[in-house]
Amino acid sequence: MPVDRMLPTEESRDLIELTRDIADKVLEPRVVDSEKTGTFPEGVFPALGAAGLLSLPYPEEFGGGAQPYEVYLQVLEELASRWAAVAVAVSVHSLSCHPLYAFGTEEQQGRWLGDMLSGETIGAYSLSEPHAGSDAAALRCRATKVDGGYRITGSKAWITNGGRADFYTLFARTGEGSKGISCFLVPKDTEGLSFGKPEEKMGLRGIPTTTAAYDDAFIPADRLVGAEGQGLTIAFSALDSGRLGIAAVATGLAQRALDDAVAYAKEREAFGRNIIDHQGLGFLLADMAAAVDSARATYLDAARRRDAGLPYSRQASVAKLIATDAAMKVTTDAVQVFGGYGYTQDFPVERYMREAKVMQIFEGTNQIQRLVIARGLAAS
Repeated sequence: MPVDRMLPTEESRDLIELTRDIADKVLEPRVVDSEKTGTFPEGVFPALGAAGLLSLPYPEEFGGGAQPYEVYLQVLEELASRWAAVAVAVSVHSLSCHPLYAFGTEEQQGRWLGDMLSGETIGAYSLSEPHAGSDAAALRCRATKVDGGYRITGSKAWITNGGRADFYTLFARTGEGSKGISCFLVPKDTEGLSFGKPEEKMGLRGIPTTTAAYDDAFIPADRLVGAEGQGLTIAFSALDSGRLGIAAVATGLAQRALDDAVAYAKEREAFGRNIIDHQGLGFLLADMAAAVDSARATYLDAARRRDAGLPYSRQASVAKLIATDAAMKVTTDAVQVFGGYGYTQDFPVERYMREAKVMQIFEGTNQIQRLVIARGLAAS
């Protein structure tokens, strides 16, 4: 059931209709098989790039779509309602482009940003390490300065699009302490860069998540984004936007679970009437709908603050927390609505539930979001 969206312009309304059409024709027919077999969706990202859906929040001067963030996030939600893994990868790609757009030199932007935003090249964000997830300042992957550039040694973990991306926005240590981390734009064919076997995940299996190993890999000096030691500032500047992306994806997944549950409840009969007409089940669906609407409201509030140039870090954490917790609850309740059938792979709601779980974990666990919110309150 399409969501009635309040969009700011006729152009943005047309964009949502285009997204729905592409999602129905390109994503929907492939999601079940790809998620079941863990097969990468060849051709999907070029199709999304050709339609301009990979560059929406960036300015036209760089080849972007110049759309407000509130519109971009609703596009992500539409994609997620058909295929959550692809929507996550689109969000990660946008996150990976942000450092070059916000901190790169004009020369760097001229060389690389156009292809990144057009979808000619797909990105991955490489911050986490096996021992440094939420504690980003504890990373150990090291970039040692040499003639003409840097030698990178160390490992990275939990890389969405790992082994498939064309470039990696890498954060590595160039000094000591929290101010000793720098940002690099690493091409996929860098000698000394290799990737581990894709993780055997509970969900989101169509898009690989891998480790990466840097074995004395040489990175030219012009691949440094921003100044040495500016890495954590760059990383955290992008994470607020990334959290909003995941909030939108979680909302799209929850909306799809709700839609499927309502459709089933209208058809399934028990005790002589459709189960949606039983108050106990109807109230469950009502709570699911309230959770989805609340999640959408929180991410749109944060996005509108971002678009207005207002502080939105706390609101981004609230949106990520509310939306991903809602997705976990709504998808679990959708399984309950389907009863025993919901526990089988004959219906997709069990997949939705598996996909929702990780959204409470990545882009900062929901425990970290509570810490960010609390610190924001203390500082206000």
